[in-house]
Amino acid sequence: MDLSTFNWLPLLAALMVASTPILLAGIGELVVEKAGVLNLGVEGMMITGAVCGFAMAIATESAVIGFVSAAVGGAVLSLLFGVLTQVLLSNQVATGLALTLFGLGLSAVLGQNYIGVKGIEISAVNLGPLADIPFLGPVLFQHDGMVYVSLLMVVAVWYFLNRTRAGLVLRAVGESHDAAHALGYKVVRIRLAAIAFGGACAGLGGAYLSLIRVPQWTEGMTAGAGWLALALVVFASWKPGRVLIGAYLFGGLTVLQLNLQAAGVKVPVELLSMSPYVITILVLVLISSGRRGRQTAAPASLGRAFHATT
Repeated sequence: MDLSTFNWLPLLAALMVASTPILLAGIGELVVEKAGVLNLGVEGMMITGAVCGFAMAIATESAVIGFVSAAVGGAVLSLLFGVLTQVLLSNQVATGLALTLFGLGLSAVLGQNYIGVKGIEISAVNLGPLADIPFLGPVLFQHDGMVYVSLLMVVAVWYFLNRTRAGLVLRAVGESHDAAHALGYKVVRIRLAAIAFGGACAGLGGAYLSLIRVPQWTEGMTAGAGWLALALVVFASWKPGRVLIGAYLFGGLTVLQLNLQAAGVKVPVELLSMSPYVITILVLVLISSGRRGRQTAAPASLGRAFHATT
């Protein structure tokens, strides 16, 4: 093993890029689950956002329009899930799985004309003198705008959930929808808003893959990133700050897969691919067996259907 072949600056910078899609999807899914809804359709929403964002960016030659379109596409698909589960009271697990399959099929149809098409060029944000700081500049301050948007979203979600009345209401709905309903809160509306936000974030994560990380459209290009985002929320114990840490850990493992072979490390790629899920399982075991298990548990109403009595 020759670690001297590693160029650590590009490696660390690539870690931030690799982490951004699952960070965006993960922070959106965290809000959804905090509202008491389990949406397993993240993969479908991400791939839909990827194709919508890519198609609109090519048509308009605007990355901003591409990302906005991706967010809208992901939100619309998530609201389909929301209507089925919150209004028609279908099973959340089954509906989420169906949403993933639907998104994968829909994206394959919509993306047929974009296979092999080169994406638009998106440059890094100019942060002036910060980009020239030795070591920290190339690692932290020479990225595209969505990297910094994802970081700001983590802070915004933390502030919303912990420092605002609306966030408290959303958490109350996730802990006990019957009690929240008794207090006069519109449980279904709150959950639909959370679902739409989660879908928009997943769409942005998918668009990041097709517009920046690759950048091109390839059928099935999310390659399990949506499932990784779901695992990330569990790994983070439903806390925004831990979502950020987990995303960069999982992103680091993804980057590591592409660089270990250059150092002569004979580790099966499959082993590295499964490592985020193994880590998530181990964290869950440690959490559930500890004294603080109740404090870090999932929202009490997660996955439960809400039946209004009045």
